Amino acid sequence: MLLFLKGFAIGLMVAVPVGPIGLLCVNRALFKGAAYGLLSGLGVATADAIAAGIAVLGLTLVSGFLLEQQLWLRLIGGFFLCYLGVKIFSTTPMERAASAKDNSLVGAYVSTFLLTFSNPLTILSFVAIYAGWGVEELSGRYFAALELTAGVFAGSSAWWFGLCGGMPAFRLMFSHQGLEWIHKVSGALIAGFGFVVLLSLLQRGGG
Repeated sequence: MLLFLKGFAIGLMVAVPVGPIGLLCVNRALFKGAAYGLLSGLGVATADAIAAGIAVLGLTLVSGFLLEQQLWLRLIGGFFLCYLGVKIFSTTPMERAASAKDNSLVGAYVSTFLLTFSNPLTILSFVAIYAGWGVEELSGRYFAALELTAGVFAGSSAWWFGLCGGMPAFRLMFSHQGLEWIHKVSGALIAGFGFVVLLSLLQRGGG
């Protein structure tokens, strides 16, 4: 249970900072409903758990591939964030949260999973956290690695359950005009994150 609890704390710690994908999950929960936000958050939690497992098992084949292809992966991710941000910014939030549809929920899960897992920094962040927390490599110890990754998934999921579950109540605190302002700001921030990623790639290419 020690590894599970340590994984839970790590998963929670990784999930709490608000980045572009976190903003996307919050936006979906606020304007499309708790189910959309939760499935988006679970996509992040799944990617975090897999990355945590790869890092602790020392699977250099997968991590090496992601690092080798990081230019293309970050390019695609940057463009996708720009697209999502512009799409959010240019649409008007509905008076009520949208009704959940199975295909849309699957898309919400898959999109955040791919955005999170395809980012090489996800695995590298776990390598750094393990070093700081004294988590040893569990190469060949698959049950112990599963226990740790299950904890990471549980910790990350707990954060998204709490955050996205509270969004419908948060929505009631604002007028439609206030919600529209929040909608556009979150869209602009998400697109801005994507633009920063693309700009960093251009600077690297120029250097």
